[in-house]
Amino acid sequence: MSFAISADFLAAENAKLEAAQAEDYQALGRQLSRRGISIEAMTERAMTYAVAVPTWGVGTGGTRFARFPGPGEPRNIHDKLEDCGVINQLTRVTPTVSPHFPWDKVADYNALRQEAARHELGFDAVNSNTFQDQRGQRHSYKFGSLTHAVKATRMQAVEHNLECIEIGRQLGSTALTVWIADGSNFPGQSNLNAAFDRYMDSLRIVYDALPTDWLVFLEHKLYEPAFYSTVISDWGSSFMAALELGPKARCLVDLGHHAPNTNIEQIVARLIRAGKLAGFHFNDSKYGDDDLDSGSVDPFRLFLVFNELVDAELRQAEGFSPAYMIDQSHNVTDPIESLMASAIEIQRAFVQASLIDRELLSAAQDGGDVMLGHRIVKQAFITDVSPILAEARRRKGGAIDPIGLYRSSGYRAEKTKERPPVEGTSAGIV
Repeated sequence: MSFAISADFLAAENAKLEAAQAEDYQALGRQLSRRGISIEAMTERAMTYAVAVPTWGVGTGGTRFARFPGPGEPRNIHDKLEDCGVINQLTRVTPTVSPHFPWDKVADYNALRQEAARHELGFDAVNSNTFQDQRGQRHSYKFGSLTHAVKATRMQAVEHNLECIEIGRQLGSTALTVWIADGSNFPGQSNLNAAFDRYMDSLRIVYDALPTDWLVFLEHKLYEPAFYSTVISDWGSSFMAALELGPKARCLVDLGHHAPNTNIEQIVARLIRAGKLAGFHFNDSKYGDDDLDSGSVDPFRLFLVFNELVDAELRQAEGFSPAYMIDQSHNVTDPIESLMASAIEIQRAFVQASLIDRELLSAAQDGGDVMLGHRIVKQAFITDVSPILAEARRRKGGAIDPIGLYRSSGYRAEKTKERPPVEGTSAGIV
């Protein structure tokens, strides 16, 4: 029988921490009350937030140079759902998973949907993969996929995206995420405008096949593996494509897919204004697309992104309904621990941004009071909302200390016994 963390064990571990949690919660409540903020309102707000976990994220990732498989890592989509279920069981903030095809293909998707439900999970956006060749594939994507100069190769990539839509429909998803690695590594290798035109021609076929209630998320990336030019390299290219395709096409923002020091929160603000923000792939970076744990390097930037998101929500910006998903690669940590930590940090940024007194901030901005405006924002950021997050988890049946409880449970050791290592696992990204 497969090992699982029992509700009794979770309750017993929580019981050890409840007194300290109550004390911390009351202390924070008094502090917030002096600022005119209800801690109960913030806790209820925290309980509404959710972010999707990528199925590939529970596997050990890697770099261009090596991948170091971890013990007990998932061998298939069924193992991945088990691990994703544990993340949501303990954090109560990740009720959906985002699958990737063909990595997560199965024979019966209705059965897979029921299996996910047994882990209290649903399915978020489905992701296509035309950035690497698959076994038995007729045409190679070495020189492009949706933008390839050869029509047969482009159509192969289109057909794969259409297949992903059909799979997603069976799983209950309502969005398709498209990221392509197409571009060039040498000047003269590709006609820059022709490549973009071919991208649009291919995407129009995919767009026209979307069910009525679906969206397509266009993901951009500055570089890698195309280091001279990438077809969809920035939010401007993504926005151009989404605008041309129509209302069901929107721009997805990956926090690591920008040039260093780019003002990502301003990009988010612009996309919100245009009604074209699809949502996010959350991670963190130091130098480029590092795929580090969310909030591990630059938590202030994550917070500033949520400052724009909360502002848009509260003023009811037209068309504002972003999708939230984590997108990370874990090479040196237990992926389950990293994903739990990231989910908590993302929720933290959401709650912190919700603490901002919007009326006072607006008055400071309109009055040209620079320091006051900055202090209002910074005060929210430096407020430790950990007791709110812990209380939100406790009330929803999760763990007060998710990582501590996970370690105490022995889950990884048990899965190491159950899951002997196999060659060619579909877990993680190299």
